[in-house]
Amino acid sequence: MNTNILTDGVPLNEAKKALVLIHGRGANAHDILSIAKHLKVNDFALVAPEAENRTWYPYSFLAPLDQNEPSFSKSLEAIHQVVVAIQQNGIEKENIYFLGFSQGACLALEFATRNAAKYGGIVAFTGGLIGDQVYENHYSGNFENTPVFIGTSDPDFHVPVERVNDTEALMTKMGADVTKKIYQNMGHTISMDEVDCANALIFNKKQ
Repeated sequence: MNTNILTDGVPLNEAKKALVLIHGRGANAHDILSIAKHLKVNDFALVAPEAENRTWYPYSFLAPLDQNEPSFSKSLEAIHQVVVAIQQNGIEKENIYFLGFSQGACLALEFATRNAAKYGGIVAFTGGLIGDQVYENHYSGNFENTPVFIGTSDPDFHVPVERVNDTEALMTKMGADVTKKIYQNMGHTISMDEVDCANALIFNKKQ
């Protein structure tokens, strides 16, 4: 998988914490990295993989999984390779964080829940688990109280609140400490309130 990866912040080989930032459909790694200036991540290595042709998979995240293949599996593998590279620099899973917006939020949630462990934290700006339904048998592991923040609009044209609720329920069942915030008619965007919540719940949280 020849994923282009942008890095910023503290060099990986010097950092003790790393944040994986996953962009949305039609965006790129530069776009998602620009969010970091609003986050309390001064001491983090920032790692932003970039999807081929600006999309992680071609159809809606609610489409049957096979319709989004092979892109879907390749994208999960790309995130896996990023995590492996971070660990090879001596950063433990509990100091690896994930953040995504829209399609990137869906991918972040999907990867983390398929590989549940004690991570530093997960921030999903408008996203949910991927598939025409939530297939519980696709997910394994235990989050061991990993803090998770999911923010979304009601309504959101791309991500129904029902899927956000189902995602929260499954991740909670798997040991995550999920905070969900639903904003009335926010639109498909990232609000400063969501950023503030992410900082308060995850990036400012004392280890």
